[in-house]
Amino acid sequence: MAGDREVWGKMPSGDAESFDVFYRETAPRLQAFLRQIVGSREAAEDIAHETYIRLWTRPHAFDPQRGTLRAYLFGIARKRAADWWRTQTSTESLDEDAAGPCNTEIDSAVSDAFRRLPEQQRTLLWLREVEGQSYAELSQILEIPIGTVRSRLFAAREALRAVWQQKR
Repeated sequence: MAGDREVWGKMPSGDAESFDVFYRETAPRLQAFLRQIVGSREAAEDIAHETYIRLWTRPHAFDPQRGTLRAYLFGIARKRAADWWRTQTSTESLDEDAAGPCNTEIDSAVSDAFRRLPEQQRTLLWLREVEGQSYAELSQILEIPIGTVRSRLFAAREALRAVWQQKR
């Protein structure tokens, strides 16, 4: 992946090529993350689009001293997803394709267990276990201290374990 500082250094001056490289490298994972939060492929695509527009139109808002560009991007997306949930007037069921195609019974069981967790725990587990975000990056994205990240991650793993054991 292109270096955050390199990409960030070019984006404020309107370098569309460096932005395009960053977009192509991060968009699939960002959309997968958002699908886990909002449960809809279409909503995830819309929120991702809004996230990239915000990044493009406000590149000076990113401070490389506070963390990585990728963590900043996921933080914007998380906030946009929270705004999306606030605007929903009814609770819609999750799309069947929210987690991508399930090819096996195990994939289906894991996806079902994951969906049973509260949104905050799903978000935290996805960012850590799937996206590989560090504790420092999680702290930046979620805007909480690292110690809180650790305790919430522990609680999320325990909740997932409990859901999984109930299914067995």
